[in-house]
Amino acid sequence: MKTRFVQCVATAAVFGLFIGLASPATTTAGSGKDIVDTAVEAGSFNTLAKALTEAGLAATLKGPGPYTVFAPTDAAFAKLPPGALAALLADKARLTEVLTYHVVSGKVMAADVVKLARVQTVQGQSVQIATGRGVTVNDANIVATDIEASNGVIHVIDTVILPD
Repeated sequence: MKTRFVQCVATAAVFGLFIGLASPATTTAGSGKDIVDTAVEAGSFNTLAKALTEAGLAATLKGPGPYTVFAPTDAAFAKLPPGALAALLADKARLTEVLTYHVVSGKVMAADVVKLARVQTVQGQSVQIATGRGVTVNDANIVATDIEASNGVIHVIDTVILPD
């Protein structure tokens, strides 16, 4: 009985943390802005926006969707090893592979993400979802959730995730 209670409390705490990260100030539901415009307006996704443009993916993420984007912040890109970002920007095929690894088809809200163990990306590989210590996608912490756009949703991550 005690174990079940602890599991319920832990699940509720993770779920509450996950949902609570999406503050009303950052949620843009009904704004009519697409994923790219929403990210650009936030001001902390300049590197992601540049990378999407370089890869020719900005137009896709401005399309009808819906998409779910696990969006790395500028600080996440800054954590890459020296020279890695420049190398990525110079290699359109690899850049496209990395960026599409951050995108899932469909609108997957935080309440649904926490129920998943893995989710298939547009790139073709799956990412692992874990709720042990906060909510993670592979090795990236999800730091904000459910930032809605007209064509999907953004979940903010603190690390760039890389496909095999």
